[in-house]
Amino acid sequence: MRTHKIATLALAVSAAFSSSVLAQEAATTEKKEASLEQITVTAQKRTQSIQEVPISISTLSGEQFESLFSGGGDILELATRVPGLYAESSNGRVAPRFYIRGLGNTDFDLAASQPVAIMMDGVVKENVILKSFPLFDVSQVEVLRGPQGTLFGRNTTAGIVKFDTNKPTQDFEAFTEVSVGNLGTFNAEAAISGGLTDELSGRFSVLSQNRGDWIDNGFTGESDAMGEYEELAWRGQLLWEPTSLDMTALLSVHGRDLDGTSTIFRANALTTGSNDFNANYDRDRVYYDGGAGNRQKYTNEGAALTLDFFLNNGMTLTSITSYEQADGSSRGDIDGGAITLADQPVPDVPNGFTFAEYMSDIDFDGVEDAVRSYPGFIPFSSDTTDLLDNLEQVTQEVRLASDTSSALSWQTGIYLFSSEFDVTTDPGFVAPTTVTHESSLWAVFGQADYKASEKLTITAGIRYTDDEKELTNANNSAPIPFDPIKVDDQRISGDLSANYKIDNNVSVYARYAHGFRGPTIQGRDVAFFGAPSVAESEVMDSFEVGFKADLLDDTLRVNGAVYYYTVDDMQFSAIGGADNLTQLVNAENGTGQGFEIDVKWLATDSLLLTAGYSFNDTEIDDPNLLVAPCGSGQCTVTDELVDNLAIVDGNPFPQAPEQTFVFTARYSIPMGDSGEFFAFTDWAWQGETNIFLYDAVEFQTDSQFEGGLRLGYENFDHEYTVALFGRNITDEENLRGAIDFNNLTAIDNSPRVFGIEFRKSFY
Repeated sequence: MRTHKIATLALAVSAAFSSSVLAQEAATTEKKEASLEQITVTAQKRTQSIQEVPISISTLSGEQFESLFSGGGDILELATRVPGLYAESSNGRVAPRFYIRGLGNTDFDLAASQPVAIMMDGVVKENVILKSFPLFDVSQVEVLRGPQGTLFGRNTTAGIVKFDTNKPTQDFEAFTEVSVGNLGTFNAEAAISGGLTDELSGRFSVLSQNRGDWIDNGFTGESDAMGEYEELAWRGQLLWEPTSLDMTALLSVHGRDLDGTSTIFRANALTTGSNDFNANYDRDRVYYDGGAGNRQKYTNEGAALTLDFFLNNGMTLTSITSYEQADGSSRGDIDGGAITLADQPVPDVPNGFTFAEYMSDIDFDGVEDAVRSYPGFIPFSSDTTDLLDNLEQVTQEVRLASDTSSALSWQTGIYLFSSEFDVTTDPGFVAPTTVTHESSLWAVFGQADYKASEKLTITAGIRYTDDEKELTNANNSAPIPFDPIKVDDQRISGDLSANYKIDNNVSVYARYAHGFRGPTIQGRDVAFFGAPSVAESEVMDSFEVGFKADLLDDTLRVNGAVYYYTVDDMQFSAIGGADNLTQLVNAENGTGQGFEIDVKWLATDSLLLTAGYSFNDTEIDDPNLLVAPCGSGQCTVTDELVDNLAIVDGNPFPQAPEQTFVFTARYSIPMGDSGEFFAFTDWAWQGETNIFLYDAVEFQTDSQFEGGLRLGYENFDHEYTVALFGRNITDEENLRGAIDFNNLTAIDNSPRVFGIEFRKSFY
């Protein structure tokens, strides 16, 4: 069956490729005035055309990127905007969880390990708080699918989301952008760049994102009690290019200060037997007796120094040194509702309910009706605080790269990583528990490209990694003491690929990659009288074939890939369930297969269309892997049960959409020689997705979508743009996550945001 599926996928991509080639052959030979821009990437730590790199890559830049964040959204706006890429979070604007080709980690803890690496200007952001650094003054985003362990190292079995920011310039340039919208939305972004001396240039960028409170608390009777945030981030850069030395030095420092509302949990917003929101769900109102407004506060500062030395024979020696520091906390009313004594006053019953339907009586110590909960049945209160204290991350990379003009080019280097931080969990019913996580890694790597002919290039790479982690009981604060836990592993990873140019416009490639994710420790359960859990290293083998084509006189770009991968000892996180655990487990095996296709078409000088589609079939292969399903028997488990545990063998990976589809269109109307009116729209659709490891009717989503729209005028002479914008313009109410240990608590998407923005550039 699986062989038949992968053959069908290969035929589908082959058909798309063949039709594109035929279209090119049928086109006229007359060159059009307009053509698609050539995209360069640094996926192999060299500047190359995206069409020459034997890796499945998608990029976002310019208006396509900026429109996503016009409403003040965070990094999660990237979810489903690239085929095969997904992201979600149960921690507000921090701690995002990324998935590529179905591979990710649903663990919400502040010490969670993820197989998708986030990189900013060549520096890995390992901790989940660092991954959420706001995006501004970004030149390009690259999404590299599949294992990238040869050059980028730790935890890249799924792939990389890579951000490159705009760098200092000798010529003066600046911009400012301001937008205002509903829900008290106010955003501002600005940057200024220019030469300070003939050899020294600088750039300073800043972002401010703000929203007002817009969610009422029906329990306290407070209007506009939560939902707001204030986010301030900045970056300063100095670029030294001495004329007397063959070198450059780039110093970058950055900071972030976030104060706002964390995730909103909505009690019993789902009904047993359905994954649709019910009458308990009210986007503008919750009923909280805890959580203190679900506040979160985080700060993050960091610096990086990149040195490039240009040596004899065209070689380049590069050193990247980085330091990150972060602190913060989040608190939440996790049960999403309220529990009160029966003789206490209750809030007004929402429209559509009778009093009896809205309130749920609880038999408390054998006294009928002693306690009431709402909305619906809530077995017990859950009000939890998590704190990250004094996170410090240090990285050092040194690499030597050859000249690329000869048939053989190569690069080699070393990489060092060190991190330490405390995580404190306060469940509210016992004293807070603090654990210390320490991590260190060193690696050596090398990669070589060999141009066997004008058409064929072969690339091979290898890396040796030594990865160590340790968990200790800080200040002996755990309710049940435990000895320090240490894990380590040493592995060789690598890749081999071949890229063949059929002609100057079309190439095909094949790639094999072998990668691993080191052993992981999770200590959150110790705060709930449990033991820490450990997962062994997971090992991945990935096979991929693809094509890249620029057609129709460079007005049509079609890139596609078919892949198959297996993961031995696959790491999963069993979250929640009746036992309310955050536990690491290893599945014997996991497999994934599918394809992605990216299309970009300049239909006319005025109309640009892009589309992307991914199909991803994942499967857990372990007949002995059992996990605890939902608490209180409120959900409809479709897996076979053994002693109230679900057999998850054969299930898809959690939070792995089977299909995604993204579409954008930009149409412009010239206004004289100095400006244009434009309309830009983007849409993303997400197919069937399981939220947890086990299958349940309530915790599976399908056919969810969101769209954006931007209408405006751009003046080229005076370098300004004014536009109306809208995000989630149809105000879709989508299920993004859930809490299953207490009641049918739901996590939803952001509401519709619309407003107006103005941007002015200076040169």
